[in-house]
Amino acid sequence: MTPSAVSQQIARLEREEGFPVLDRGPRGVTLTPAGRVLADAAERIESELLEARQAIANLGEGVTGSVAIGAFQSAIRAVVAPLLGTLAEQYPGVTVDVREHEPADSLRMLRAGDLDMVLLERDVDVDSPAPRGSHDVPLVDEPWLLVVPLSLPTPERIDDLRDMPWVGAMPNTAADLALRRLGRTLGTSLEVRHSFFDFDTALALVGAGQGLAMLPALAVRRSEPPEGTQIVALPGLGSRRIVARHRSTRHEPGPAVRAVVDAMVDVARELDLG
Repeated sequence: MTPSAVSQQIARLEREEGFPVLDRGPRGVTLTPAGRVLADAAERIESELLEARQAIANLGEGVTGSVAIGAFQSAIRAVVAPLLGTLAEQYPGVTVDVREHEPADSLRMLRAGDLDMVLLERDVDVDSPAPRGSHDVPLVDEPWLLVVPLSLPTPERIDDLRDMPWVGAMPNTAADLALRRLGRTLGTSLEVRHSFFDFDTALALVGAGQGLAMLPALAVRRSEPPEGTQIVALPGLGSRRIVARHRSTRHEPGPAVRAVVDAMVDVARELDLG
């Protein structure tokens, strides 16, 4: 809409309601109390209309469509792959296309419309809300665990980690943010070497005696720790959260995306995080 069209609609709304809805000041425009009431009501109406459209779409021939999912290895293994068989039985008209991408690439593809949904990881203590036009559905909160080479003493409390060598993660991944948070908690700069993205790489480096690593439970729950290592759980390490993000607009998510999200939530609910 053009600015003039918006101004005409706002002026008409103010005439009809008998209240100003915008407070026009030298530093910009903000909503008045009446404007906030109307904006909140409009959002509720839009939400109800979206739910009605989705309910109508579920009638008739059932849920159909293709859903492209971008995710990373441990999320695909634990959440995405297990839902595919059940989903095919419940919604034979829904096709799922699973694509393995790094989270940053997945987000770009979601914004571009090349993906319908992405799975993201984050350190819970540095969590952030989804940007406008998208919505996050939390799936899993899993504890951070330590993988410790037997050549190092077994830590019994978080303070024991202060002077230990670490295998580091790629910058701005959830594991990297969690390790940096741990350093701030301990009030020191941790000794970090190497840089992993794949958790199997981290396990191999720990097994080679390069230091200890902080990994999420899903990264180690399906396999024995490498020879010469042990898994240690300590209070104060925090947790990693996996969320499913999809676009949230007047017409999205569609019934097929909703069906996939619901199936993911069911799978995640049954996960054994040890």
